[in-house]
This record gives sequence, C-alpha cells and structure tokens, in this order.
Amino acid sequence: MHESIMEQLWQTSHLQGGNLAYVEELFETYLTDPNAIPEEWRNYFDKLPRVDGSSGRDVSHTAIREQFEHISRNQRRLAVGGVPASATSDADRKQIRVLQLINAYRFRGHQRASLDPLGVWNRPEVEDLNVGFHELSEADLDLEFQTGSLSFGAETMKLRDIVEGLKQTYCSSIGAEYMHVVDTRIKRWFQQRMEPVRSRPEYEAKTRRHILERLTAAEGLEKYLGSRYPGVKRFGLEGGESLIPCVDELIQRAGSYGAKEIVIGMAHRGRLNVLVNTLGKNPRELFDEFEGKKLADAGSGDVKYHQGFSSNVMTEGGEVHLALAFNPSHLEIVSPVVEGSVRARQTRREDKDGSQVVPIIMHGDAAFAGQGVVMETFQMSQTRGYGVGGTIHIVINNQVGFTTSKQEDARSTEYCTDVAKMVQAPILHVNGDDPEAVMFATQMAMDYRNEFKRDVVIDLVCYRRRGHNEADEPSSTQPVMYEKIRKLKTVRDLYAQQLLEAGVIGEDEAKAMELEYRDALDKGDHVVKALVKEPNKALYVDWQPYLGHEWTAKCKTSVALKTLQRLGKKMGQLPEGFAVQRQVSKIVDDRNKMTQGALPINWGYGEVMAYATLINEGHPIRITGQDVGRGTFSHRHAVLHNQKDGATYIPLQDISEKQPLFEIYDSLLSEEAVMAFEYGYSTTTPDALIVWEAQFGDFANGAQVVIDQFLTSGEHKWGRLCGLTLLLPHGYEGQGPEHSSARLERFLQMCAEHNIQVCVPTTPAQVFHMLRRQVKRPLRKPLVAITPKSLLRHKEATSGLDDLTNGTFQTVLPEKEPTDPKKARRLILCSGKVYFDLLEKKKADERDDVVIVRLEQLYPFPADDLDEVLKPYPKLTHAVWCQEEPMNQGAWYSSQHHMRQALHRHNPKLYLQYAGRAPSAAPACGHLSVHIEEQKKLVNDAFDV
Repeated sequence: MHESIMEQLWQTSHLQGGNLAYVEELFETYLTDPNAIPEEWRNYFDKLPRVDGSSGRDVSHTAIREQFEHISRNQRRLAVGGVPASATSDADRKQIRVLQLINAYRFRGHQRASLDPLGVWNRPEVEDLNVGFHELSEADLDLEFQTGSLSFGAETMKLRDIVEGLKQTYCSSIGAEYMHVVDTRIKRWFQQRMEPVRSRPEYEAKTRRHILERLTAAEGLEKYLGSRYPGVKRFGLEGGESLIPCVDELIQRAGSYGAKEIVIGMAHRGRLNVLVNTLGKNPRELFDEFEGKKLADAGSGDVKYHQGFSSNVMTEGGEVHLALAFNPSHLEIVSPVVEGSVRARQTRREDKDGSQVVPIIMHGDAAFAGQGVVMETFQMSQTRGYGVGGTIHIVINNQVGFTTSKQEDARSTEYCTDVAKMVQAPILHVNGDDPEAVMFATQMAMDYRNEFKRDVVIDLVCYRRRGHNEADEPSSTQPVMYEKIRKLKTVRDLYAQQLLEAGVIGEDEAKAMELEYRDALDKGDHVVKALVKEPNKALYVDWQPYLGHEWTAKCKTSVALKTLQRLGKKMGQLPEGFAVQRQVSKIVDDRNKMTQGALPINWGYGEVMAYATLINEGHPIRITGQDVGRGTFSHRHAVLHNQKDGATYIPLQDISEKQPLFEIYDSLLSEEAVMAFEYGYSTTTPDALIVWEAQFGDFANGAQVVIDQFLTSGEHKWGRLCGLTLLLPHGYEGQGPEHSSARLERFLQMCAEHNIQVCVPTTPAQVFHMLRRQVKRPLRKPLVAITPKSLLRHKEATSGLDDLTNGTFQTVLPEKEPTDPKKARRLILCSGKVYFDLLEKKKADERDDVVIVRLEQLYPFPADDLDEVLKPYPKLTHAVWCQEEPMNQGAWYSSQHHMRQALHRHNPKLYLQYAGRAPSAAPACGHLSVHIEEQKKLVNDAFDV
C-alpha cells in the first residue's frame, strides 16, 4: 500500500523526480503530526484520493493511513522491547478504563466544548469525561497507558497527556458528533482528521490574512448598509460573520475537487451578505433595491432578501458556476428545491456520483429544528430518486428564533441539529467567534462529502447582534442575552487582534483592509476578487427558446399511425422469461390489441403512449409520486415486476438506443419535499416533461407552500419559468372527504396573469395531447391536471387510435353525437367525470333538447373556443353549470364570471344557474348511501333547475 501511495505521488507532475524522497518524508510526518508540515502539503494529503493498487478497488484513504500507523507503531513497539511495565498490578483493568475514557470523549466531548460565543449556555456536567467516573485517580494521571486507536502521540502516553489531548480535540471550539454513525470507516476518518492536529491545524499567514479579509468584507457590508439605510430591514449577518469565510472555503475546496456547479439555498438571514461578498452581486444593484427602484420589467418582483442570483467564480480547479435559489419567507422549503435543481444539473452532466454539482444549504437554527420539511429532505437524501451525493448543511445558529430563545420552547432536543442524526449525518458544532476553527470544520465537511457522498452538518454557533430585523428591539424579550451582546467585540475585531498579537499583520493592515472594502462599496465595484467577469456560458441553462411566446402558441401533438404502432409494439414486448402477474398480463395484452386497433384505447394507454412518443422525439421524462410505477388506481403499469424474482422492467426505458433519460420513481410518503424537489428539477430542465402525481388529489394540500410560493407565483415574483406537471386524481365516488376532491378551487383561486394551466381531461386522447402539448409547445407554465379515478376504465371514456394521429388538445369538448341545433334549448356546462353521469341520464331520458359541453381547460379560460362550440345553438333558453363538488368548492365561484361572459356574448338573456352539492365545510360526505343520493340529485337538477 505504501508503494501505491508513492507511485501515485510519483505520477503527479509537480512531485516527480528527485523530490520523491522529500515527499515520502513529508507523508510519513503527516501521518504522525500533520501540523509539522506546510499547510499546502497538509491540504494535499487530506484530499488524497482513495487508492488500492493491489485489487483495483477504491478504498478509504484513511484505511491506508491507518495501515501506515499500524506498521509504524509495531516497529516502535519492537524497538523498545514491548509495552513499558509502568502500570500497577491491576494494569489491565485500568487500561480498559482508559480506553473507555477515550471513547467517552469521542462520544460526549462536544457537550463540554466551548461553543457559545456569548457564554450563556447552561450545560450540565458530563460525568463520563471525568477520570474518577472511570475509576481512575489523580495518581493515575502520571502513569503511562497504551493509547489504543488514538491518532495522536506515541503508542503509550501518560494519562495526563492523553486527557489533555482529548480535551483539545473534542472540547475546544469544535464539538464533533460523529460516533452515532454506524460505519466504522467514517468514525475512524474523523478521528484521523481531528486527533493528530488536536482540532487546531496551524494555518499559514496567507490563509489567516484571507480569513481576516473575508471577515472584513462580511462586517463591512453590514456596517455600510446600517449607516446608509438605518432601520431598513436587511436581516443582517452581524454576529455570524464567520459564515462568509466558511462559504468561501466550501466553494474553493469544492472547485479543487473538480466541481463545476454549486447550488446554494438559504433563507433571509445573511442573504444580502452572501449575494455581494460570495456571489459577486454588484453593490450598486443592491443599493438600488434598498432605494426602492423598480428593477424588474414585468411581474410583482420580490423583496431584496428573497432574490436569487447566479455567477461564475474561479477556483484552484477551474471555473465554477454558483446559483443561489430564489426563496420565499418560508425558510426551509428552499432545501428540497435546491436538491431538485442539483439532481437535474447532475443528470444533465451525467454526473453519477455528484462530484461535479454540489448543494450547499444554509439554515436557521429555529427553522432547522422546527420545520418538518427538513426531516423530509434528509429522508430523501439516500434514496434512488432523490439522492445528490451528499449536501453540505450550514446552520447559522443565532440561538434565538424571532423572539423564542429558551431551549424548552424552541425544541425538545439538545441541539437544533439533532434531526440530522436520523440519516447518521456527522454534525460539527463550531464556535463562530473562532474563525480558524470554522475553517477547519469547513474543510472537514467538504472533504467528508467528497469522500463518502453523504450529508454533513456544520452548526455555526454564533449570535444575532440586532433583533430579528433591524427595526426590532431585541432586549425587550432577551434582556440578558443582549446585555452580553452589547459588550461583545465583533468576530472580526477579535481575530484582527489575535493576528496582530501573533505578528501576522501590522498595526495598520487591518484598518487598510476595512478602508479598501468601504471604498469599493462607495464606487459600486464588485467586491469578489475571484469573480469571472466573462463567464463560460456553457455552464448555464438556456431558457431563451421558451421566452416571449403567447398562450395561443401552436404546436403539433398528433403522431403518425406507423410511429404509434411501432412504439406500441415495442412497449408490449417483454424480456424472455419475464413473468408478470395475471391481471398485469391482461393489461399488456389489451394494450397490444389497442395498438392493433382491435380495442378502443383507455386512459392508461393514452398516457403511456404520450410518454413513449415524447421519448421517441428526444424529450427526457421524469415521473415521481407515491405510487407512480403502477399508478394508485392500477392503470399505468409503467414498471413491471417479475413474479419469479422481483426484478423490474420498464418498457419506456427500452424504446430506442438513442432515447433520452426516462426516470420513474415511487417516492417516499411526502408531498411537500417531493413536490418542491420536482419544482427545483423542472426549473433546471426546460426540455423535459417533469411530472409529480398525488396518491389522491387533495394530498397535494400537504405541499401547499410549494404551490403558493413557487408554482403559481414564482414566474411573477422572480421571472422563474417552470413546466412542472401535477397529476391530481379527482372524482366523487363515495370514498369520503379525503379521497374525492383535488381541491380544484384552491388552484383556480390562485389563477391570474396566465400563471398556470388547470385542465380536466376526460378522454385518453385528451390526456395524450395534453401531456405532449406541455413539452411540444414553446411555453413553460405549470400544468395542474385534474385526473380521473373511475374514468380510467369507464366504457364511455375511450378514444380511437385516429384520435391520437389527428387533432390536438381541445380546451372545450362537445358531445360525440351533437344535439340537433334546432331542438337545443338547455345548455349544461361541466368538467370531468360528471359529464358521463349527465350523458347517461340524457340518453336514458331521451332528452334531445339538451346540449352538454365539457370545459377541459378551466384556466386560462378558453373563451374563444367556448364561443365556437356555442355558435351552432342560437335557440338556447337555459344554461346550467353542473359540478360534483359543493357550491363553495370546485370551479363554480372562480369560473362562473368567465362562463357568464361567454353566455352573454352568445345571448344576453341567458342566465347561468348552478346544479351541484350544497355548500359544505368538508369536500365530500363519508357515507356511500348519502353520496349516491347527492349525486343523483345534482344530475337531476342539471336537467330541471
């Protein structure tokens, strides 16, 4: 193994030739005392890739390091003739106690660490960390014991020195929680990183000056904004300025590993600072926002601390694209949005392990502990459909929410970060007033993510120098805390004094940094030195083809018959020996008959063929939801299961050799995080069809924040286009309040300015054309599709192959067999499943005076198309809107004015009446017998009201 390391070093260009002996000596020194070698070499060895020359398998570099230490210790043991016999006759017992003490520090040292800059934490005594707890005495402190797996010092050390080393490592400015991780490799990795340097690596003067410069920038912007715009909300970073050098190091270190893109999510605290000092937003633009100037050409815009941004910066490993996600004031909801955007970028780059695109998410302590979407996002992190190769989480721990500071009020856990333990994420608590400890924690976090491709958390324990916002007076609710804060020097002042005393900077250097930064702000200059002024456009997602189109933009959604038959035949061919379940076998056989024209096509066929034809035309597709592989109502069967061995086969992934990506994943039982993930994904992949399907339509209300804050208003607030499709099963079949309604009224209430599409397709051809239109039309608007349940197999809800080879999505559908215009007197307007109930009654009663018209698109309201359908019926005297939903729900209140305007254009005397359920607090009744009576009444009312 030693030879493998040396061979790798030899092959690295700047290490060749006569330097090899020197490098080998450096590496040997690094193994025992990392602080004894130059920082540049320590960084190099810390990031050394995994290697195993004997088997060709990647193994943890820490395993190599451990092997070297093991060999080295054995040699030392032989050299001294064995372990010193300095222990007493009960040496073995005490030796075990010493090893238990070492383990206790690794497990619980963080509880005694100096993490709180304010010194207000009241932490209980940790008995495990006292030698007496382990039946060791003061006299034992001068005895030598074997150090076991300790990664510092000699094979044997005095107990006093062991304890001192453990305190320095685990009880100073970094409190590391990693022993809850099951994987022994990970535990050893942290021990090898922290113990040799006692969690305090020695940084060179250049690095320390850079940290000071970043702190100066962080503090300088807040001071500048505070003096120029006193009392204006900015949710400043004061008290947490170490965040800026932290994020700077994460970006540079990720770049050195080969990352090409970093997607950043954060709420409002410190956002303006990150925008200017990390992403390089021009200060002049920020000042314009503070002065209330309208910057957006269209839309409502949003407050400055919700804005997103993107830029390119240069790192050691090359140019890196940074994208800060737009975010509303709903705090943690941005987390899954970021993950979705990252996954989409990784997919585009074919970045299988997440090395090229890295997510960094910044959280507030109260929100991290309090909001369930954090748990949902962690739960997604290692799943097939949502994994991104690990996320760097930074908690800006102000130790207070808005006004809630007492731990017993804010959470039930010891730390705000405890939720991260559910996925065994290591947590690095670090004192924000110790910038070099923050730097070390940051480097470990990025190295860990690179090594293990899993989530890791930096808990940046700091404080909030002002109130929740700059207009608040915090001492009214936190008098003791703010009495301490008023007397506390800033982290920048503390660190400048530290560097001055160490001789790293001169008397005037810190002041010169401050003046230089303020001068740049006065000039409105960019203040990020690594900013790339002429960025590589190849790193950007091109939305240009989707801008500036009218809603009436046309597109071809029909498909040639030969193409449908070829794709249908391919979809029906299963691998040899693949045994499907009996009912599924019938579905496959029926679809083959539909392809041949021997059976009318049903909903499942129409939907699946929409996907097949889009894939055939080169469009990627991603579908997620809790039961999407089969479909909640057993109609889709896009994923087939072998009854012999449980293996799966996805025909849509096997259409052609050059087909684009088709992904379909049954999701975890989440709506909020999963829908937010898919929103983030869809904002990054304009050429793809991205679908989220609810198990039942009204389950989408678990993701109401995503719908309200992103889906329906994101374009208007932020100019952020999105083509996400929601499939929401809806239908009144007597299944009770939670399994009937997709809450159509909520979506319609949010419709304005052509922000979304709300469609209620009722035939297989309609869903075929609707889904294809979503991709083929050069518009990118969210699509809310109210999809059926019982209609999936309704004998009347069928189409023919010729309906797919001709036409397009029809926003208004007349009956297949139109009423004689001379006889038509009553118009019934409706949407969805109720049409078939109305049609059944019309036929049964032989009502040739009734015209039934379906609105297949409720928004944007198809006024022109409705006018065309009504034109042949000049003698109408009655008009009714019929719906299954209660009067206060469904489309009635939101859409009646559109329908009345159309009727008025047709005949000013026509008055629209209502036929449907009475107003109700619940979406539907819970008793089948009542449901049947209600359904019968509303259908009868439509003909007689």
